[in-house]
Amino acid sequence: MNQGNGTTGDLGTHRSPEERREAAEKYTEKVTGSPHEPMPKVDMSTFIMSLSSSVLVYLGEVPDPENGETSSNLDMARHTIDLLGMLEEKTKGNLTPDEEEMLNNILFELRMKYVQKC
Repeated sequence: MNQGNGTTGDLGTHRSPEERREAAEKYTEKVTGSPHEPMPKVDMSTFIMSLSSSVLVYLGEVPDPENGETSSNLDMARHTIDLLGMLEEKTKGNLTPDEEEMLNNILFELRMKYVQKC
C-alpha cells in the first residue's frame, strides 16, 4: 500500500479493495484502545449534530469551543447549511424516521437563524 509522504496529494486516487481493507484494518488497530478521551460513537445523528453545532458557532450563537470566543462567519455558516442540505437530498429514503426528522428540523432551524442574521 502506498504510504505517501503525509500530504493529501494522493487523496481520491483509485485504490484496490485490498488496499482499502488494509487501510481500514490499520486504522481500527490505531484507534482501538487509544488512551485519548473517548469520542461519541460515529453515527448519522452525531454527524448531523456535529455539523449543526459548527453552524451555530459560525452564526455566533455559541462560543467557539477552541477559544471560547464568539464571532460570526456567515459564509461558513451558509456552506455548512448547504452541506446539510446536500446530505438531506443524497440520503433520502436511507435514513431512519428519527434521523430524517432530526435533519429536517435542524435544517429548518439553522436556515431560519441564518436568515435572521443576514
